[in-house]
Amino acid sequence: MDQKGYRRGSFQSSTSDEDMLEIAGASLDFSMADDDPPLDREMGGFSSYDGGGMNGTSTMMDFLEEPLPGVGTYEDFNTIDWVREKSRDRDRHREITSRSKESTWALIHSVSDAFSGWLLMLLIGLLAGSLAGLIDISAHWMTDLKEGVCLAGFWFNHEHCCWKYNTTFTDRDKCPEWKSWSQLILGHGEGAFAYILNYFMYVIWALLFSLLAVLLVKGFAPYACGSGIPEIKTILSGFIIRGYLGKWTLIIKTITLVLAVSSGLSLGKEGPLVHVACCCGNILCHLFTKYRKNEAKRREVLSAAAAAGVSVAFGAPIGGVLFSLEEVSYYFPLKTLWRSFFAALVAAFTLRSINPFGNSRLVLFYVEFHMPWHLLELVPFILLGIFGGLWGAFFIRSNIAWCRRRKTTKLGKYPVLEVFVVTAITAVLAFPNEYTRMSTSELISELFNDCGILDSSKLCEYVNDFNSTKGDDLPDRAAGPGVYTAMWQLALALIMKVFITIFTFGMKVPSGLFIPSMAVGAIAGRLLGVAVEQLAYYHHDWAIFSGWCSQGADCITPGLYAMVGAAACLGGVTRMTVSLVVIMFELTGGLEYIVPLMAAAMTSKWVADAIGREGIYDAHIRLNGYPFLEAKEEFSHKTLAMDVMRPRRNDPPLTVITQDSMTVEDVETIINETTYSGYPVVVSRESQRLVGFVLRRDLIISIENARKKQDGIVSTSIIYFTDHSPPLPPSSPSMLKLRSILDLSPFTVTDQTPMEIVVDIFRKLGLRQCLVTHNGKLLGIITKKDVLKHIAQLANQDPDSILFN
Repeated sequence: MDQKGYRRGSFQSSTSDEDMLEIAGASLDFSMADDDPPLDREMGGFSSYDGGGMNGTSTMMDFLEEPLPGVGTYEDFNTIDWVREKSRDRDRHREITSRSKESTWALIHSVSDAFSGWLLMLLIGLLAGSLAGLIDISAHWMTDLKEGVCLAGFWFNHEHCCWKYNTTFTDRDKCPEWKSWSQLILGHGEGAFAYILNYFMYVIWALLFSLLAVLLVKGFAPYACGSGIPEIKTILSGFIIRGYLGKWTLIIKTITLVLAVSSGLSLGKEGPLVHVACCCGNILCHLFTKYRKNEAKRREVLSAAAAAGVSVAFGAPIGGVLFSLEEVSYYFPLKTLWRSFFAALVAAFTLRSINPFGNSRLVLFYVEFHMPWHLLELVPFILLGIFGGLWGAFFIRSNIAWCRRRKTTKLGKYPVLEVFVVTAITAVLAFPNEYTRMSTSELISELFNDCGILDSSKLCEYVNDFNSTKGDDLPDRAAGPGVYTAMWQLALALIMKVFITIFTFGMKVPSGLFIPSMAVGAIAGRLLGVAVEQLAYYHHDWAIFSGWCSQGADCITPGLYAMVGAAACLGGVTRMTVSLVVIMFELTGGLEYIVPLMAAAMTSKWVADAIGREGIYDAHIRLNGYPFLEAKEEFSHKTLAMDVMRPRRNDPPLTVITQDSMTVEDVETIINETTYSGYPVVVSRESQRLVGFVLRRDLIISIENARKKQDGIVSTSIIYFTDHSPPLPPSSPSMLKLRSILDLSPFTVTDQTPMEIVVDIFRKLGLRQCLVTHNGKLLGIITKKDVLKHIAQLANQDPDSILFN
């Protein structure tokens, strides 16, 4: 049978499934194997909802006794039915368990089915870790390529190029094999002309990388742009965006992420790495039948993949699991927690084996502090929390306003030009300042660093008095000229990062927000840390310092302030709390700094929430009109189901299908004249007593297939959803029984049900729609989109914005 035939009929939807990769499923994978009878039987029809036998008379057959490919699957930009998917999986599991007692082969099949989830997690961890290592190594090399090239091998970055030379620590970046562009072209690296040439080459490389990134995204995978986390949150809540986690998106996102990070734009790779890991999870799901054919099971895998993504982004496996639980996942059972932990562990182990930074660490900015903090330091830590909350709220409002302008004006039609202009401005402003010229990860590493005796950084140019040095700990010292120079350069870098990030996040290149946010906070924290350190040095006799910071003691660690500031700003933008603290703790390896991090994270969240309730990802979900029902928000209004249901007063009556009196032509007319994704089935138009609910897609596929495979099905054939066929004259054409695609247990509420209960039902059960009855008679229907529009209306927002844009 030509499977495409009944996808492309008179009822073809506007979205060609053939042109789109599966995001949420091999839901349209029509290559279902005929040698998997137990699974196929379960997945094809709604056997879990079928209340009775399927035996018709000799002139009628329920051709859906054998499953049809495509029945029970979903159109693009639709929401899955969590209840139905979970019910299917239970039935599938029950059948495998019962069969396992019949033969050894069935027992092996049962064991392999149980083990397949763990094997899938292993594969996701290995692939995500490998890709993260590849991205890290490539980005490091291409970032250095903007400044020069290694003669020993152009594939070496600056650090690797200079490894074999026994230079002194202060001259570690000066080795004969590494040449700047001016040295390569002019033969010398000093003077104004050499500086201008290096400047020019830096800008040219930055423009080349960013233009290549935006052209690849625009030409091959439009879904590869941005961070990906808002869309992944929406997908995990049950929405389907075909192609968003497909193979082309994975390939292009991996390549363009390296290009975007290397271009020097104010963006990070951490958010997009979550998208990359989820693409790996989705693609690998195709190897296992139970995940390929069940949307709810697939989302459990994607939750674990998101954890693996954060694990390799920050080298924080536990933080990754908590991030998935706190920030992105909609449905997170205990089983998914264990599997997320395993996937994150494997991903981190794989990245550690690749060792992309050559320091046996998973991230570039791993640091260890040696001095404990003092209780009085909580005051500057809380001040950093307030700064982080204010910056987060300011950034969200400004970025959303800019993204809205991009959507609603001609600006959105010129993504390449926008990327070109923003990259040019960033590169021109970044090169003169060494703290903006270096990659943002290196900047954070420098700011987190605790100054030692050998450090040659400007940030560590203190006036040394070695007579007071005790062991490895350096005392607080007076700042030298290098520190003061670094301070004003960092202040300029802070201003630039604050404003340029607003315009960068949301462009048509892969762009993460974690690293730029951390950079803003780390700069502010280091500035404050040095200020407190100098205050303590010059005024150690003040009452606030006298008890714990005597002269010659090492009591203030500016790097710790940078770390707390980074956590505060990241918390202000994303509104993460628990996962944020754990990620930062795993970055530093210091248990004793958890309290400062918690204080800063909570303060930044309170301050930011006081100004605006939404984090950056939720704000982008609302901006794009994704049908995402936020589980954390309370519904406090006193409205009833009858106020929200459709049809409203003065609307045409609800479109219904009767259980045994409509012909094929009648049903085809309803399908052609309406765009609804499903229809209630009632006993008759007069009684309006509810029988069940049938999906539009299942009807289309079933009717198309029946016309081809079942003899005697014509336009006048009666369709019936009952166990037994209705009495008809002998001369009538063959009837079509579609009971097996009927959901006999749709969720119903009465018209007097408070909306807060209805909203809770939609959130906790993940419903697509809910039918409204009065005294047992069907009155109307409430869909997820109706609920979202109602919530938007009560919040004085535009209800029509709740549609996929």
